[in-house]
Amino acid sequence: MIRKRNRSGNKRCIPSRKRKVYSRLANPAYNIFRRMVLSRDSYCCQYPECDKKTNLEVHHIRKYSDNKGLRTEPLNGITLCQDCHRIITGKEEKYENMLQAIASR
Repeated sequence: MIRKRNRSGNKRCIPSRKRKVYSRLANPAYNIFRRMVLSRDSYCCQYPECDKKTNLEVHHIRKYSDNKGLRTEPLNGITLCQDCHRIITGKEEKYENMLQAIASR
């Protein structure tokens, strides 16, 4: 349940089933982008010295929220395992050049 304030300022509960939830995975263009990146990277983590082939995620090199035009551009994506993705998340600017070079090979 989510608690929201109504117009009079009182809190009211909204059942979870009525909330509108949007997922990137519901977007067909995003699914195509994701498959293209995974295929290009041979379903293998691209972080240097990591060759994991399980628990893979597609990472946006330039932040998804800041670059609407690059959201489904395969050159803006790279395959990372969950561990490597955790290392990079929140420090995208620091790793951007390195990841861009890897993705454009």
